[in-house]
Amino acid sequence: MSESNQLKFTPEVFGYPLLFVMVLWIVFWIESRFGLNFNAYGVYPRELKGLRGILFSPFIHGSLKHLFNNSIPLFVLSSALFYFYRNIRWKVLLFGLLLTGIATWFIGRSSLHIGASGVVYMLAAFLFFKGIFSKQYQLTALALAVVFLYGGMLWYVFPVNPEISWEGHLSGFIVGLLFAFFFKGNPVQNKKYEWERDDYNPDNDPFLKQFDENGNFIELPKELPKDPPMEEIEAKKPRRIKIIYSYKKNSEDTSE
Repeated sequence: MSESNQLKFTPEVFGYPLLFVMVLWIVFWIESRFGLNFNAYGVYPRELKGLRGILFSPFIHGSLKHLFNNSIPLFVLSSALFYFYRNIRWKVLLFGLLLTGIATWFIGRSSLHIGASGVVYMLAAFLFFKGIFSKQYQLTALALAVVFLYGGMLWYVFPVNPEISWEGHLSGFIVGLLFAFFFKGNPVQNKKYEWERDDYNPDNDPFLKQFDENGNFIELPKELPKDPPMEEIEAKKPRRIKIIYSYKKNSEDTSE
């Protein structure tokens, strides 16, 4: 199994997602602390100045509630991406962020679109569809966990709330779905049993040796126990303690 297919926790699995979320909170703190407003750097569809929002909009949030609602799923989903898909994680995250912003710029309403929710939808869609397509139990279980935790987000890819950028959600969802088709191969190697290996030799299988060519059970002769070496026998023998008494005549009992 190659190093990229070994599933194990490393500091970067949680480190980079945590750093990503911390940047969002730092930006929001700077706005609150110094009375700034970065909303103008969001995506403004079909205008040249709105293109800068492709890079900046995921880091800008309009309220504390908006920031909090994006922080938890962003950390959870990006950590799952970094753990299960570590060979393509940066491609999915960075290209997904850019393509989600570009799609929002094309299909969005003439308004400022801010927030990391588009990236959240991209990650959720990618992890779900990629897990289903992989037909591997680890990734399928991850896909079902994504549905269980964030399946309710699907409603917000439709214009159910005029205050929510459903275009950004829809853009992220479509990008994640396309990534599930585009990135081929499975990051988790299927476990092979002994008889599934290419170098498997049935003549050396201790289990098959118990059957003849017709499939009848053969009772193999039991191996007689070997005598232990003399060193081991001598070591197990009980040690004998020899006590020697010596008598010394008392001078007081001697007559002169």
